[in-house]
Amino acid sequence: MDTKNTKKRILVVDDDTYIRDIYQELLTDENYDVNVAFDGEDALHKVQNTEYDLIVLDVMMPKLDGIGFLKELGKLETDHKPVVILTTNLAHDEVVQEALSLGAKTYITKSDTSPEEFIAKIKGYL
Repeated sequence: MDTKNTKKRILVVDDDTYIRDIYQELLTDENYDVNVAFDGEDALHKVQNTEYDLIVLDVMMPKLDGIGFLKELGKLETDHKPVVILTTNLAHDEVVQEALSLGAKTYITKSDTSPEEFIAKIKGYL
């Protein structure tokens, strides 16, 4: 259990309700303060109003996808930049490389990552 005075705040961005709920539950069980967004536009609005320590970001979403979100996040004038971990079911190297060049720290392939591996990766960046 986190013994610090403040919980780490995480934003989970995914248009798939099932995935979003699983990530939210896993992270909440680890005592993180978790918010969710259903697409990049929703996430951008939340980031402008709340400071997050980490963002779990899906690549493929309606309205504003993960790459578009990263581009907009980079334009925000703020002293605090959250760690971004990309999630994808696609192994498109170009998309992953573009996301990494835009500031994502790493990526997780949803279908190949167990809940334990997911939590370990999150903890590694917090």
